[in-house]
Amino acid sequence: MEPRISLVTLGVADLERSVAFYRDGLGLPTEGIVGGEFAHGAVAFFPLAGGLRLALWAQEDLAWDTGLAREPVSPTGMCLAHNVAAREEVDTVLAAAEAAGAQVVKPPAATFYGGYAGYFQDPDGHLWEVAWNPAMLPE
Repeated sequence: MEPRISLVTLGVADLERSVAFYRDGLGLPTEGIVGGEFAHGAVAFFPLAGGLRLALWAQEDLAWDTGLAREPVSPTGMCLAHNVAAREEVDTVLAAAEAAGAQVVKPPAATFYGGYAGYFQDPDGHLWEVAWNPAMLPE
């Protein structure tokens, strides 16, 4: 297997609400919900840097497709990280996420590695870190 991830899919309780959060609240580009004409097919894609895509898919449809039972989101089971180019951007992104309906679970603060970071949970409980790391700036 090559060390490459091309798509990260988040299972969400309400697809339209989640699309609005990521599109309108965080400003991520999307063509909106596609695939609604197929049973269990409605999904939204958000192109990200480096060719990565974020997908939102109803959690019940993801459970159906995998054959697994639907379970509550475990916020500490996985964390997505958004690194920013300047320390001030951490505050800006966290404020935008909170205004869009996210819960800030850790306000921004200095980190042990010399950076600055905070965390929020999206409306479904998925955990995001927003970080400025001077040793790992985005390209």
